[in-house]
Amino acid sequence: MLQWTTIQQPAYNVSLYIPDATRVQETFAQQKAADAAAPLPYWAKLWPAALAMGSFITEHPEYVQGKHVLELAAGLGLPSLVAAPLAGRVVCSDYLPEAVDTLALSVQRNQFSNVDCQLLNWHYLPENLTADTLIMSDINYDTAEFEQLYIVLEKFIQAGTTILLSTPQRLMGKPFIERISQWVTVCAETAVTHQSATTFISVFALKMKY
Repeated sequence: MLQWTTIQQPAYNVSLYIPDATRVQETFAQQKAADAAAPLPYWAKLWPAALAMGSFITEHPEYVQGKHVLELAAGLGLPSLVAAPLAGRVVCSDYLPEAVDTLALSVQRNQFSNVDCQLLNWHYLPENLTADTLIMSDINYDTAEFEQLYIVLEKFIQAGTTILLSTPQRLMGKPFIERISQWVTVCAETAVTHQSATTFISVFALKMKY
């Protein structure tokens, strides 16, 4: 069951579909019983880092204005929906079909004709995948994924892509952030209050430094 929800932030308003939390938990319990390796439904929740990314895009539209924007691991796709009225084209993607199906419904209801929802896994990205701006929110939470994430970021950086990355200020994520600091051109810090909790978020703009 999906709930059409309007998110109101100081810098923007955006509407999107969010799955019912109880239904998500019930579905995951069933999937877990059938397959112990079933992925946790991180995609089905609106995370503070995505809200911070939406604000950053709104306050710095030059990163997406008229550009080809790609969001990986989009989950509910809030940053893509914020970018859509400004961007030339947006590819909003996730590796789980349930997430992509929900994204597509949000795009359809918002009547965005320039947004394409795709099934993409950062372990198996197409060789010809390009973008002017790559968006990633709250992706550095699993240390086992850090090496692959670095490979993905490096590939896009070397191709001339600007990367926008938002992350909670987690201690375990510090080594990853230190590793990508060579590309950081902008760092914005903000506090996001969501569901009665406040989370401190860093938003980075990454680009090859010549």
